[in-house]
Amino acid sequence: MMASVPNSDELIFFVNGRKVTEKNADPEVNLLYYLRKVHILIFYFCLTGTKYSCGGGGCGACTVMVSRYNPKTKKIHHYPVTACLVPICSLYGAAVTTVEGVGSINTRIHPVQERLAKCHGTQCGFCSPGMVMSIYTLLRNHPEPTPEQITKALGGNLCRCTGYRTIVESGKTFCRESTVCGMKSSGKCCMDQEERSFVNRQEKICTKLYNEDEFQPLDPSQEPIFPPELIRMAEDPNKRRLTFQGERTTWIAPVTLNDLLELKANFPEAPLIMGNTTVGPSIKFRDEFHPVFISPLGLPELYFVDCTDDGVTIGAGYSLAQLNDALHLIVLEQPKEKTKTYSALLKHLRTLAGAQIRNMATLGGHVVSRPNFSDLNPILAAGNATINLLSKEGKRQIPLNSHFLERSPEASLKSEEIVLSVYIPYSTQWHFVSGLRLAQRQENAFAIVNAGMSVKFEDGTDTIKNLQMFYGSVGSTVVSASQTCQQLIGRQWDDQMLSDACRLVLDEIDIPPTAGGGMVEYRRTLIISLLFKFYLKVRRGLNKMDPQKFPDIPEKFMSALEDFPIKTPQGTQMFQCVDPHQLPKDPIGHPVMHQSAIKHATGEAVFSDDMPPIAGELFLAVVTSTKAHAKIISFDASEVLALPGVVDVITAEDVPGSNNHRGEILYAQNEVICVGQIICTVAADTYAHAREAAKKVKITYEDIEPRIITIEQALEHNSFFTTEKKIEQGNVEQAFKYVDQIIEGEAHVEGQEHFYMETQTILAIPKEEDKEMVLYVGTQFPSHVQEFVAATLNIPRSRIACHMKRTGGGFGGKVTKPAVLGAVGAVAANKTGRPIRFILERGDDMLITGGRHPLLGKYKIGFMNNGVIKAADVEYYINSGCTPDESESVIDFVVLKSENAYHIPNFRCRGRACKTNLPSNTAFRGFGFPQATVVVEAYITAVASQCNLPPEEVKEINMYKRISKTAYKQTFNPEPLRKCWKQCLEKSSFYPRKLAAEEFNKKNYWKKRGLAVVPMKFTIGFPVAYYNQAAALVHIYLDGSVLVTHGGCEMGQGLHKMIQVASRELNIPQSYIHLSETSTVTVPNASFTAASMGADINGKAVQNACRILVARLQPVIRKNPKGKWEDWIAKAFEQCISLSTTGYFKGYLTNMDWEKEKGEPYPYFVYGASCSEVEVDCLTGAHKLLRTDIYMDAAFSINPALDIGQIEGAFIQGMGFYTIEELKYSPEGVLYSRSPDDYKIPTVTEIPEEIRVTLVHSRNPIAIYSSKGLGESGMFLGSSVLFAIYDAVTAARKERGLTKTFSLNSPATPEWIRMTCVDQFTDMIPRDDPSTFTPWSIRVS
Repeated sequence: MMASVPNSDELIFFVNGRKVTEKNADPEVNLLYYLRKVHILIFYFCLTGTKYSCGGGGCGACTVMVSRYNPKTKKIHHYPVTACLVPICSLYGAAVTTVEGVGSINTRIHPVQERLAKCHGTQCGFCSPGMVMSIYTLLRNHPEPTPEQITKALGGNLCRCTGYRTIVESGKTFCRESTVCGMKSSGKCCMDQEERSFVNRQEKICTKLYNEDEFQPLDPSQEPIFPPELIRMAEDPNKRRLTFQGERTTWIAPVTLNDLLELKANFPEAPLIMGNTTVGPSIKFRDEFHPVFISPLGLPELYFVDCTDDGVTIGAGYSLAQLNDALHLIVLEQPKEKTKTYSALLKHLRTLAGAQIRNMATLGGHVVSRPNFSDLNPILAAGNATINLLSKEGKRQIPLNSHFLERSPEASLKSEEIVLSVYIPYSTQWHFVSGLRLAQRQENAFAIVNAGMSVKFEDGTDTIKNLQMFYGSVGSTVVSASQTCQQLIGRQWDDQMLSDACRLVLDEIDIPPTAGGGMVEYRRTLIISLLFKFYLKVRRGLNKMDPQKFPDIPEKFMSALEDFPIKTPQGTQMFQCVDPHQLPKDPIGHPVMHQSAIKHATGEAVFSDDMPPIAGELFLAVVTSTKAHAKIISFDASEVLALPGVVDVITAEDVPGSNNHRGEILYAQNEVICVGQIICTVAADTYAHAREAAKKVKITYEDIEPRIITIEQALEHNSFFTTEKKIEQGNVEQAFKYVDQIIEGEAHVEGQEHFYMETQTILAIPKEEDKEMVLYVGTQFPSHVQEFVAATLNIPRSRIACHMKRTGGGFGGKVTKPAVLGAVGAVAANKTGRPIRFILERGDDMLITGGRHPLLGKYKIGFMNNGVIKAADVEYYINSGCTPDESESVIDFVVLKSENAYHIPNFRCRGRACKTNLPSNTAFRGFGFPQATVVVEAYITAVASQCNLPPEEVKEINMYKRISKTAYKQTFNPEPLRKCWKQCLEKSSFYPRKLAAEEFNKKNYWKKRGLAVVPMKFTIGFPVAYYNQAAALVHIYLDGSVLVTHGGCEMGQGLHKMIQVASRELNIPQSYIHLSETSTVTVPNASFTAASMGADINGKAVQNACRILVARLQPVIRKNPKGKWEDWIAKAFEQCISLSTTGYFKGYLTNMDWEKEKGEPYPYFVYGASCSEVEVDCLTGAHKLLRTDIYMDAAFSINPALDIGQIEGAFIQGMGFYTIEELKYSPEGVLYSRSPDDYKIPTVTEIPEEIRVTLVHSRNPIAIYSSKGLGESGMFLGSSVLFAIYDAVTAARKERGLTKTFSLNSPATPEWIRMTCVDQFTDMIPRDDPSTFTPWSIRVS
């Protein structure tokens, strides 16, 4: 319960059909916290299915459904919201449905939950409740949705594991006509082509990963009813003002318009709270404080649409989703010429934020908050909208124009005024209105630059009568180019006018070189590129009105008019069918659903922070360094201990053992070596108290030189962690003398944030006896956490128990980092003697934990004119950050894997790990390979360009073709590589599609298509043999049930397919077998779950244990061969046969001798190939991924559903890495990208419109059941998108006369694409001398 405060009304709302009466509602408490942490008496437990992931409404993990009754329309409105932004006080009279209220494994699961699970739409499961709630809410409003509605509903939900296709597919099963496979309509599989040359006659190919016939039907009549009590409350004629008094703030909810105006007069500074999408984030992330909130939510006078002959007036209380619906109806009803402004608004409303935010944010709130990035205000201004205001003094109208948007005091609201409505006039025949925008990704991303533009002509002419241009994200407010517009009045709408307009607008709108947000030259280019798009749209519009009078735009320019459409993704998956002679109960090779999938979908899968509160537990907040390299001059926490709820401040002095274990520092002492280094932690009774108190710690610094941020700076200061690693074959120097051509170049590959959905989570519980400590941690390496905690507390490891049930994504980011953070938490638990709950907020997680290593690759390549590469000399440098972490191993992997799929007879590769003053970078899926191999593909592509050959031809020429040795002398057979490559080229129709793309490019000047195909030779495992060992523990109980434990960690990859292994080995159904958790108590000294070897090594250990048990049971089975499993177990027990054993796998015998530059560092290779096709908008830098084909050498897949899920998820993560995911650092080493607002991972709209994945069969006798580890390999295949973009950009440059090879860097962001497609607009912008200013952000690779 919440603390009691006098003079507070009761807050009444419903949760999952049950009435909640909160007597002490605190306005500062949001719904997410309330559900997860406040003990609601009616439930007897917390509702933890709703997840915390970002806390800012940007990820959708905390999506719930809110339902309200409208007494005016007598209708119930269901809509999705992000619970982290919903103040509980706003819920009076509402019904909230969480994932637990949709369905439960204890009662009945809902069809949405069932289908998400059975369609394999969950991996780690952390985002799954949010996905369920988004689809469920859609179905409550549209029981038979269209595929487009499914995609739209999921636009505000992020997933880092699956790649989205399976989630969309689960939703599409509810569509009127199932759109999953063409089989049902045509009877033919879309993959049945004439050519079947690669399918062995004995090898049957399957394409179905689940059975739709198993799905229970959706019956809308069975959904819970809206509580009648809430209908009575809503229709009560005697409603009164409500007041909720919190610890520090007051919430007042008026019930009449006059009451609202009275309150606004009495509390002029109080914000009006409707959706809380502006005020909420400002309070949380910008430390705003408001003692009073006024919430007119539901006031009928704010919710209306009024159509007149001149235009439409829309109530300020309308959500953006309701605004969208209203405008859509008007556009359908009215002539096209009248609705140009509305159509422009609708276009931007489709991609503005996600469905949840669009249902929360209101028109009035959006207009009046005047964000500089607003997508709607520039259009409203261009469409001559008017704001209707109201106060006690009366009504007033102000134009929504440049003065208002630029925050001129005379054009703004008075403090006592409210926005009543917004009037949007109709457009006229000779009036054109457009909205234009470009963002890092298509949906749910703030615009890099947006614009609203309108032009009015003298009737029947193209003479400008009135012109308006408003730009967002180019200054501190939306900016009007009013002087430019004024000067152009009276001009003809022609090319000369356009040229003058570009020059004038660049003069008028000045973006200084140091501007916040960076991308200065790109934003300048976008200003005029968007203007050019508007110019073309208007030219086209004039031509349609009078083709004789107004010439049309060139045919080649037509494609520039439209933005890329958002299409519902679809896919095909092909894998080897199970041998028909295999025993029916043997699950190996079958696409079995993830063991926890149903629990993921119901929210009942328990993650570390879902564990119930422990008596006396404290919450930990961190205080981190604000300097990259400095001496700590003073530290003052005296004020902190006096604050409410604070129990202690923990520093380096409180560490009983080692504060610096293996070079990793827990608490900074005397000196800080990066921004984000932990200096101290604050323990308090609530996280809110701990967080507030942490802000009061006072620290002063003195900078220390040098401050090293970039790889270039590290090279300059000779700052390295390791000695150089090198492999070499042939005679490189000699070979360079006998080649036709030599090229030299370099490629920069920036880093990547893991963005696992569950942030770092530690629960540390000190025991009363023997200094024992129990930890519940989301980690990939529990024994590493155990080691660090033991070293830090100076006690034996045997007294530290680490438990790991599951974690919400890892991707390498939870290998080493949880050990340091676990030790930090354990020190606090040790000092206070109380349990510590240590959950990093998303911003702190991104700041503190590092990510993928940025890399600089330098190369010198010698080759013949026919494309044969004779010599390569490659150097790699990685930005390791400030402590060693995994950097030495990463540079080992970079060097060892540096040839990818190509045999270069004279080859030298060297690599070093640079020491810098950034937070330490760490393991990340692919472990150096995705960065290093981009450099390889870049120089292959450069060679192709120099030889005037297609890149795929040069790849084929230089690819390994027969049994060979790598540069480090390990023998391998590239036959599966050749097979994947050949199938990829032929089955993807690469060559015909390339010709079609070339044809498209001839016909389109401003849009270009590109295709690329990349081969891959990947490795799994570790060069250090003892890292490859594993153990398992298997118990058989007297009822025949089996408990399996192993050292692997479940983080979404489906490692619980170990149940399938045990099922086969023991020859019993999977239902007999349970796998509970990973723990240092049951399996000691386990290796990390990483390097794609989790199933390999743990599977072998489980297999070994099961075989020992089966051998023990043989005498019993021989005596009763027809007996049941349960009978055999009972008899074995009677005969004193042990029914428990450990299993062990010694590991693959890998080795690497760096002095001799030879070894067998990896047990086997995984091969693959990927082909992607993209379309690029040369004017904006946007790109659309049209299709991807992936061929992966899976050998024999233990579980095709999980393997294909891993491949697709890794591919999309790789695609994000190579295109839109961009970490921004200041020159002082401050990471700017600390939230989903600033760092864009792919959403459902970024994935390929069509994705085809084929598991190619081969043999791998070294591994369990001849399988292969596929967790990481798909990551690099995402680079096919990068090189397809490169191909499209090359086509654009070639058409513009720029044929010279150009440098390829990663990521290929919209900025890189646009600025590399050089044209008259990039030539027109002003450029700044880099030596005259310090940029906002820098490249750290």
